[in-house]
Amino acid sequence: MTGTITHDPPPTAGGRQGAPLIVTEDTELLDDLLRLCAAAGATPQVHHSVPATPPATPSAPTGTATPPAPSASGRRTGWETAPLVLVGDDVARRVRGAVRRRGVVLVGRDQDDSGIWQRAVEIGADHVLMLPDGEQWLVDRIADVAEGVGRPALTVGVIGGRGGAGASTLACALAVTSAREGLRSLLVDADPMGGGLDVLLGGETADGLRWPAFAASRGRVGGGALEESLPELHSLRVLSWDRGDCVAVPAPAVRAVLAAARRRGGTVVVDLPRRIDDGVAEVLAQLDIGILVVPAELRAVAAAGRVAAAVGMVLRDLRVAVRGPYASGLDDREVARLLGLQLVGEVPVESGLLRATESKRPPGTPSRGPLARFSRGFWERALAETDGRGGSGS
Repeated sequence: MTGTITHDPPPTAGGRQGAPLIVTEDTELLDDLLRLCAAAGATPQVHHSVPATPPATPSAPTGTATPPAPSASGRRTGWETAPLVLVGDDVARRVRGAVRRRGVVLVGRDQDDSGIWQRAVEIGADHVLMLPDGEQWLVDRIADVAEGVGRPALTVGVIGGRGGAGASTLACALAVTSAREGLRSLLVDADPMGGGLDVLLGGETADGLRWPAFAASRGRVGGGALEESLPELHSLRVLSWDRGDCVAVPAPAVRAVLAAARRRGGTVVVDLPRRIDDGVAEVLAQLDIGILVVPAELRAVAAAGRVAAAVGMVLRDLRVAVRGPYASGLDDREVARLLGLQLVGEVPVESGLLRATESKRPPGTPSRGPLARFSRGFWERALAETDGRGGSGS
């Protein structure tokens, strides 16, 4: 279990990259935290209490040699400079007087101890985490500081309200537009039955790994290694499927790959299938925003309602993009009202899209085309939202 008290990201400047600080006297807890640090590729500092601040260097008496000057960080402790601080609940009361800072996680084991929240407030912790339930969350956070990332990628999932809604087309247009705007961009095909987004992008023969290569992944996947291993098409990286037998990717592998993608920053766009299995649930849990693409006709709205109900059990921020032509009595606002979702806008019709795809030009390629304008407007609003609340983004 994890709980959030604030949403401020941990500091990334001034600390030793990849060196979280562990403060505990509980040997069993320390063993667990060291194990999780090793899984995340980080070597931590370990203390039984808040590291003491080195004393100030006294002035030298007249006529004596001047003592050596302290290092640039000589008067700052590991408590202040570490990119992430993991405090065992056993020493929480002992660190109450420490300097307040971001990036502090209070770690406990007793699921029934309601007092841990009060102790977290007393030490200014950002998060409360209970082991063993919160292990994967903690490994991801430690991996973040080990790789020296700032904000995680703004991650957007696109799903069709019914078959043929145009979700894959919109997902490609969003990713292509993000890359054209200069953002680090990754397009993820989460639908093994969809035929492969690399085909839609004209890169089915491009060198690089596909999903089946990651099926055996269990622990941490390096963000940089992931990015470099994938095909690069139209200035973005693409994780799609090969043309062999369909391989089911286990949920732990999906979690590891998506966490690595988010750690690289920029944007991640995921094309989602309409069925929700364990792997798709892992993707939904890592999304910042979901876009439900709904054709503006009554049967599609009815089908989209069922999809929205299933997706909404995992994803809080689900929005709707409406695609015409409109059935009698419907417009984009009415579709959003019927579904009870925030309206992203009307997905525009782009003439010549089929011919462009056949000639290996992906959706959103004309920078002045309607799909590109729609996608650019979406990114501008979404990135501004996350900037405003200090959350993910580029």
